[in-house]
Amino acid sequence: MSKKDLNAILKDCFKNNIEFSEIYQNFQKKLDSFRKKNFLIAVSGGPDSLALTALSKAYEYNNNCKIYYVLIDHKIRKKSSIEALSVKKLLKKHKIKLNIIENKKKITKNIQNEARNARYHLLASFCKKNKINYILTAHHLNDQVETFFIRLSRGSGLDGLSSMKQVTDLNDNVKVVRPLLDLKKNKLMQLSKKVFGRYYLDPSNNDDKYLRIRIRKLRMSLEKSGIKYDQISKSIKNLASSRDTLDIYFNKIYKDAVNKKKNKVFMNYKHLKSLNSEMKMRVFKKSIKDYTNSYYAPRSKKVVSLIEQIFMKKNARLTLGGCLISRDQNHIILEKEPKK
Repeated sequence: MSKKDLNAILKDCFKNNIEFSEIYQNFQKKLDSFRKKNFLIAVSGGPDSLALTALSKAYEYNNNCKIYYVLIDHKIRKKSSIEALSVKKLLKKHKIKLNIIENKKKITKNIQNEARNARYHLLASFCKKNKINYILTAHHLNDQVETFFIRLSRGSGLDGLSSMKQVTDLNDNVKVVRPLLDLKKNKLMQLSKKVFGRYYLDPSNNDDKYLRIRIRKLRMSLEKSGIKYDQISKSIKNLASSRDTLDIYFNKIYKDAVNKKKNKVFMNYKHLKSLNSEMKMRVFKKSIKDYTNSYYAPRSKKVVSLIEQIFMKKNARLTLGGCLISRDQNHIILEKEPKK
């Protein structure tokens, strides 16, 4: 497809394709709900992120806004830098400037988790420099269902099984927005192929050493058994609705039980002891996540173990998620873990 044809498609907001036009209109409504008009698009070169890029460029053409397109090159794969430049060249043909940022922190273990943490850290730094408040990611319905199964396998409660929210806080100034959660991957593949003519596939998406990939490969068997992704997605939405209701109750509990002074967090011991297991776990998770400014809270299994030990031993001094957790007569105290 020529550059002229592509620009016409984007400027017309896919008007000649009813299905893509509806997708764009839904996308536009979501972005219009944000008052500020500066966005960062997390690009990878895969079909999902290229579809998000196309929708964002169409939005940019038709709205008074500034959109930045950023790709993080982790250099985990030998050809990652070559691929990143190829994506940049592809987008440049269509007047889309791609910023490539190299992750200089070497990742050797827990690769997916560490790469994700590094990616969000670098994206947040870019946002700070350019006064951007929203990062858009291409998470979609398939990702949502896979996340549900991953968390189900780890024994997650209501909060975890509700999977990803449309909008979450990355830090005090930046939010992560997932405008494509209602869309299936195959639709995004069709859209990116229509606009750009191609997309790039990450070989690690076929590597069975990752739990997400093993779960992804179960889809066909599940659907043959009558377990459809659409049905699971509805259940996730119902769980999310229950979570949102519970959040109202939890926020009041958290405000009453947790107090930050200087460089420490103090949790009222008696107040916490009176809570049920779910509320205790939520308080600890949020306290650690907020204190360390992490994108993800510690896993439930580790938090449950921490709670059992901290309530059992009066003089316990434990560590989790980069924090030192101790207890005195009236408080459970959270502070930075000393460097070794």
